Amino acid sequence: MNAEVVRLSEAVREAGGHAMLVGGSVRDRLLGIDAKDFDVEVYGLDPELLRKILERIGRVNTVGEHFSVYKLVFYPPRIGNPSEAQPVSGERDARERFEIDVSIPRRESKSGRGHRGFVIAGDPAMSFEEAARRRDFTINSILLDPLTEEFIDPYGGREDLKHRILRAVAADTFVEDSLRVLRAVQLAARFEMTIEEQTIALCRTIDLSDLPRERIWGEMEKLLTLAERPSLGLAAALQLGVFEKLFPEFNVLITHQGDGDTEPNENPLTHTRLALDEAVKLVGDLPKPKRIAVMLATFCHDLGRPTAMAARAEASTEQDRAGRDATRSVLTKLGLFGIGGYDVRSQVIALVSAHLKPREFYGSRESTSDGDFRRLAQRVDLDLLSRVAKACAMGDGSQPSMVAEDWFIARARALGVEHGPPAPLLLGRHLVEAGFKPGPQMGRLLRSIYEMQLDGEVTTLEEALSVALRTDHVPPKVFR
Repeated sequence: MNAEVVRLSEAVREAGGHAMLVGGSVRDRLLGIDAKDFDVEVYGLDPELLRKILERIGRVNTVGEHFSVYKLVFYPPRIGNPSEAQPVSGERDARERFEIDVSIPRRESKSGRGHRGFVIAGDPAMSFEEAARRRDFTINSILLDPLTEEFIDPYGGREDLKHRILRAVAADTFVEDSLRVLRAVQLAARFEMTIEEQTIALCRTIDLSDLPRERIWGEMEKLLTLAERPSLGLAAALQLGVFEKLFPEFNVLITHQGDGDTEPNENPLTHTRLALDEAVKLVGDLPKPKRIAVMLATFCHDLGRPTAMAARAEASTEQDRAGRDATRSVLTKLGLFGIGGYDVRSQVIALVSAHLKPREFYGSRESTSDGDFRRLAQRVDLDLLSRVAKACAMGDGSQPSMVAEDWFIARARALGVEHGPPAPLLLGRHLVEAGFKPGPQMGRLLRSIYEMQLDGEVTTLEEALSVALRTDHVPPKVFR
């Protein structure tokens, strides 16, 4: 048991109250998963007294003081420091920290439409059973006494967890919060659970149009980054009507049948589900923003295929356009642009547009030039592209050959463009130093010489300057 949770629980007991661990940390403990964050409900103490106790333990950040929710953030002791964990100072590495969310049990009454339409009031006199009834699923309604390590399980959550069943605690309160439908999707995937039939029926009755984009993305992010088999979440989303309510872009994948690339009774969504499971295996070494980019691109990669087939257009070109448009729509609904300074949105769109390129390049490898690779690297990260392409190929099943994808990334690495195009050899300052006047003509000259560099016709700064100084020999496109 976490030492800070125990210390908090002891302080609450000395004041005449009772602290109980609740929610995900209890569920994770039963699953043998180490918890990073902890939720503690405190019974039998008034909010003012609870806050005084918390302030003696550490720094208190108020999350929702009007209904008595507080956060304590701690960091492990530094190496060589024998002292106990210290409250947050704001200067330590966020990856080291753990949190304790502390609240008193609260009553919620519906006051308006949707996920946020609640009036919430703390009530420290509530019973364990009454407080647990407002939880979403039985697996999250289990309480644990940190001092005695006794479980309180009024709704059979331990049994459901044992049998991997996701069941709503109470139908009347469950349907009041639309976010619970998306929580069912990501929990079913993360813990490989089957959603109980009555819970499925409840979810299908819930309107999701009130959900803000950031809450939708919060649950989707958990699905794509925490589940080993995201395919289970997509299957759950299909069961619960999530696609038709939130992402109708995927309806064409659900209704479209085999087109020669798939089995006769298989739709492209089945392929997408399998590809996502394969993508999980390929992104473990990536930083989170790039990991998310690969997962989202794999999620959206086939959105243009049925449109292209229906239009009977050149498949690759039409699929690129249709896929880009549908992907933009999905990303907009998720409110997703950048993460940690990384332009996830642009990269995902580029990955979806180019996901067929590795096989196209391999198919015409005798005529595919180094310049083709360098120019493609201007549009998309080729390392990420190779991972998306490989996940999609593996999602086709029957142990497909990875020769094309392996050839593609090996050649990109040999050229040094797996993460971006080569930096221009010739810059404006070089031309100014050589006597050129800044202006549009200089810009056109720089672009033309960079094109020559991409084609391997210019390989050093000296060669680039030599071409620039012979402006009468520069191709006419320089002055267009």
